Parts: sequence; structure tokens; C-alpha cells
Amino acid sequence: MITAHSSFKYQNQVLIEKIKILPPFRSEAMFQNTGCFIYFKEQGPQLFSSEVNTRLKGNEAVLLKCGNHFLDLLRETKNDQVEVIVVHLFPEVLKKLYTGDLPEIIKKQSNSKSSQVVVSSNVITKFIDSLEFYFQNPSLVNNDLLELKIKELILLLIQSKNINSIMELVADLYSTNTIQVKEVIELHLFSNLKLDQLAKLCNLSLSSFKREFKKEYNDSPTNYINDRRLEKAKELLSITDLPISEIAYETGFQDSLYFTRLFKKKIGIPPTAYRTENSL
Repeated sequence: MITAHSSFKYQNQVLIEKIKILPPFRSEAMFQNTGCFIYFKEQGPQLFSSEVNTRLKGNEAVLLKCGNHFLDLLRETKNDQVEVIVVHLFPEVLKKLYTGDLPEIIKKQSNSKSSQVVVSSNVITKFIDSLEFYFQNPSLVNNDLLELKIKELILLLIQSKNINSIMELVADLYSTNTIQVKEVIELHLFSNLKLDQLAKLCNLSLSSFKREFKKEYNDSPTNYINDRRLEKAKELLSITDLPISEIAYETGFQDSLYFTRLFKKKIGIPPTAYRTENSL
């Protein structure tokens, strides 16, 4: 749940915003024709995108390119709230700021990933602190200042040892990103994402996603994904002492009771019996 929200607008678009979130929280974010820099204080989320499935830590940031993303923030912190700073990177704003340089930069970049995790440095943290100052003193903010802050962020990211280049993101804002269904499925086989969410990560409607899936795997999404998850569950049951509930979670099942029923239906015996018969 979002408990507080404040923002600065530039040319009638929200450019920088601060959000306070009370976990647990799942958000679907769609950044079509835009990029985004998101900094998480105290606790980071599980991030799902067409090319990324990763857990961020507190005081880390992520760069997101065009596409669909899911942020899954769970209650794993003693803090009641998590604070998030978001800087939107609009192509039209970047074109204005880099009138002479941007075309050449774009020509030099290709095949970049859709998301990059940026491990926070002291410099990035200081930049976030400077934004906090302006949120406390909003009367000081105008378009000229916002332009300077965007340039400052990009310069700092270029110098960060934890990211190849901010310009990879900029280049992708002006290109068509073709997402392969198979790549998304293989990356998120064991993520707790529903079919409609997987479809959105592929930039497809649910019906189109099912048709493309059938072409690729000659099976329905539900049947194929469940079979792959159960195969991994069988392996974990054989080689680990993890509780059944944890194995269910690790293989993408949120409900351990459903996992147990499905396991028995597909494999023929309950997970506990399978473990007894097949433990190494």
C-alpha cells in the first residue's frame, strides 16, 4: 500500500517522485517509451522483467528500460515503511538535454539488456540526499533545476563501476525491443507469476501469449510450467531436507496445499512419500 507520495513535474510530466510503501506490496509498472531510475531505501523488492529476475537490497537502485515490470515487495524488514525515489527518463527530455550528442551515442550502443541493477555508491547516496532536500523545500524547484538534476544523475551513473553505460538505456528508448516468449518463460519458470503477468512481460495479450506459447512448446502454459516446476520439486525432495512449504515456494507455488495436491495428482504419491522413497 502506498502511504505517501510527492513529485516534481517537468513539462506537465512527473519527472521525479518520492513514494512511501507499506509492505507487502506488488506493483505492475509499464514504462513504454521511457526509462526509469528507482532507488530503494531500507529494503529492495524482487524485480521481474522480460530479462531480469533478481532481488534488490536496501539502498540499491535499478535502471528499467521500456517494457513491463513487476516489483514484489515483501514484509522482510523491521521498518514499517519503505521509501522509494523514482527519476523518469523521458526520450523527449533527454533529446533536449543532449541535442548534439545523443544521436552519436545511440549509434554506438546495441544489444543492451532491459534492466540493470546499480549497486549504490556513496556518490549515488549523496545524490538521493540532495533530492530529499528539495522534497523538503519544493519552492526551490523549477525546470532549470530539474534539468540539472537529470544531467547530474546521468553523469554519476556513467562513472559508476557497477553499470556498463547509462547510454545503453538511452539507446533502447529509441529502438523496438522484441521479446521472445521462450526467454521470458525460462527466466521466470519458478517465479510466482500468473499467466497474465507473464503475458505482460512479453508485451502480449493473454490470448496471444497462449498462442505463441503453443507454437514454441507444443503444450499449454499451465501444463508445461507445472510439469517443469514439479520436476524441480522432485529434485529438491531427493537432495535436500527443505520443508515441503519451502520447496513449494522455491518452485513457484505460493500455496503449499495446492502444490501437494498437484504433486500427488501428477506424480501419483504425496511429496512426503516421494521424499521417503527417493532420498539420496
